[in-house]
Amino acid sequence: MKILMLSSTIPYPPTRGGMQVRTLNLLKYLSKHHAITMITQRSQEVTDADVETLEKWVEELVVFPQPRALDTDRGILGKVQQFSSFLQQGTPPNVLYLYSPEIQQWTDEAVTLSKFEAITCEHSVNEIYVRPEWRQQLQTVVNIHSSVYGTCLNQLEARTSENRLTDQLSLPLLRLYEQRYCSKFTDIVVTTTEDRRRISALNRSDQIAVVPNGVDLSEFPKRVCDPGGHRIVFIGAMDKRINIDAVRFFSVEVFPEILRRYPEATLELVGANPVPEVLELGKLSRVTVTGYVPSLVEYLHKATVFVVPMRIGFGIKNKTLEALATGVPVVGSDRGL
Repeated sequence: MKILMLSSTIPYPPTRGGMQVRTLNLLKYLSKHHAITMITQRSQEVTDADVETLEKWVEELVVFPQPRALDTDRGILGKVQQFSSFLQQGTPPNVLYLYSPEIQQWTDEAVTLSKFEAITCEHSVNEIYVRPEWRQQLQTVVNIHSSVYGTCLNQLEARTSENRLTDQLSLPLLRLYEQRYCSKFTDIVVTTTEDRRRISALNRSDQIAVVPNGVDLSEFPKRVCDPGGHRIVFIGAMDKRINIDAVRFFSVEVFPEILRRYPEATLELVGANPVPEVLELGKLSRVTVTGYVPSLVEYLHKATVFVVPMRIGFGIKNKTLEALATGVPVVGSDRGL
């Protein structure tokens, strides 16, 4: 089957976040049985070597420059303008920021010429390129890595929202948005049965399949021995709200209690793009913020225990599966496990 895969980010290397990990693992699997064309956007941090590596899993890789996202912190006037746009257009600002007219034109022409038998959108941010009428001529699939409505609702319930008033106003709009875009597709894919239940409540479709996250065991082999010690490790993209909340909670509220019992314990926060809120945790006793590292598995193999103290978020966490694959004991919250 000839499949067009839409991804707003280049999913290699898979160390920049969960969306890239799931997309890359799916791409590796599909490429064994189908001819894949991936259309994607390249940010400034992506190297030529990254692009060349990704090309080995696709028949064709079509790369466009990633639009520069607008500054989302422009004071009260900017936030009012963003919400007004969302209210009028029905599409969240983060989807519109990454929208590329060039990708839309390329995709429109490909569908008109019947170049593909199926289109898959990796994460809901790519749904904007798929037109409702296409479901009459080919299979259209949206792979929902996480529900935008569910995430917002969860943050409000957990009181971890950055702007509670904005999220309260946005919540009903996100529900309508998710309901609307899901109705465009012939098939919907989610990561867990809980996600299926949530999406089914919004879109009463029988075409909702559960495809759990997985691990490439060649990239995350089981370690050969237990290193011992008291080395605690957390791994995640350090500019993602769910990870920022998790590491701040654990570092400030939990780790000091561990140090009282095990003074020699250390905590390593491993992941790219640490924001100031994360960097300042490196000033705490026996806490290290590494930033980007070329090999996550090295840190897992040396860990005494891996922690997943997530308080928000849905779905199966790739970091949890990767740690389990390497044989590291995992301690986490219900959200993390």
